[in-house]
Amino acid sequence: MTMSLRVFTPGRRLASAVLACAVGFSALQAQAGDTVDLTMGVIVAPGDLYSVLTASVPERISKATDGQVSVTVSDSLVAPAQVASAVRDGRLPMSAALHTYLAAEEPRMGIFNLPGLINNIEDYTTVRDAFWAEDVGAIWSEQWNAKVLAEGAWCTTRLFSKEPIHSLEDFKNKRLRVHNPQSAALMEALGAKPTPLPVSELMPALERGVIDGVFTSACVGNAMELWRVAKNVQDWGLSPITGWAILMNKDEWDRLSPDLQEKITKAMDELEAEAFGHHTAFVDKALKEMEAKGVSLWSASPEERAALADPALTQPAYDSWYARAEEVGFDGKAYIAKVKQALGR
Repeated sequence: MTMSLRVFTPGRRLASAVLACAVGFSALQAQAGDTVDLTMGVIVAPGDLYSVLTASVPERISKATDGQVSVTVSDSLVAPAQVASAVRDGRLPMSAALHTYLAAEEPRMGIFNLPGLINNIEDYTTVRDAFWAEDVGAIWSEQWNAKVLAEGAWCTTRLFSKEPIHSLEDFKNKRLRVHNPQSAALMEALGAKPTPLPVSELMPALERGVIDGVFTSACVGNAMELWRVAKNVQDWGLSPITGWAILMNKDEWDRLSPDLQEKITKAMDELEAEAFGHHTAFVDKALKEMEAKGVSLWSASPEERAALADPALTQPAYDSWYARAEEVGFDGKAYIAKVKQALGR
């Protein structure tokens, strides 16, 4: 017998009722050696390490559990911004969600979007290991009813633009795709026009002139060949890291036997180690591929980055973050001080 734990009902109350009715039966089946079928929602991210690793989840979990747990990966079941809420609401048993997409709702998910705070993957892992992973794990559990199985980060961000953006003045009046509220606030302070767009719409929007440039993963931009239209590929160090997490609905997780939980945890620990261990090499590979195709890569100088870090420009992003922190119910300034302490600043 094959037991299916897929839940696609859009109504949260009905989904919860279905899950509740299945508890006793499914727990017995999972421990009896029958197959547990799970579906994992993912975000379209061609060429990124995120996609490579999330695509490997079915094989990893099947191998770890001797085929007892089966995972199907899909990028079309829910919208990208809903892959986390779908787990919370019981519409999906698993997903690979981006913290950034939740930063407006829960600002602690977006610390790496604040200008000049988290500057590279090393900063991110330092803060994550110091306290942030534990903090956010509790938030996932309490607010999204989710168990974190593994974490990672998209390739570092680059700005792909039609015209060169090599000075602060160059940002003015540019329509630039951003993916988080803090970067949007900084773009507005620079005189640019921040525009949110899903990854699937980036190339058409560039081709039609809807936008002038895109902040996105270097690996995604390379794989989508955005540089064919947006020939300037720049590193301004803005929101360089976008973290992600593989989640499982806690009710689904609790239905698994302790033995299956242990096997899945071990497999996902190995995936997480690869996510952080291969991150830099994956970014470098994408940059070298673009260079080999004649793309000119540009990086802002320390002086240019210092000008970008002027509080007159960055303070609006911090102020909006602090205001949202107060609404959520925590001391935003104390939290940022904790981040800086972990980084030794």
